[in-house]
Amino acid sequence: MLTPDKLQRINFLAKKSKLEGLSTEEAQEQKQLREEYLKNVRSSFQNRLHSLKIIDPEGNDVTPQKLKESKKSQNNIKH
Repeated sequence: MLTPDKLQRINFLAKKSKLEGLSTEEAQEQKQLREEYLKNVRSSFQNRLHSLKIIDPEGNDVTPQKLKESKKSQNNIKH
């Protein structure tokens, strides 16, 4: 999770970029902040996916095999 300060900085740089342009240093900072933001979004989404279990109306687990394998590999990395 990004801190509120970093989110505020991302928004400031985006607005400044549209209005007047960014210096080389600011553009580099913006790129780094965006990469960090996207990394957090992807991680959050992946964690959300790994928490899913799909059950059909008869009560059978029909979670796709690819998702089950991804969960296993994620668990192996954590432990």
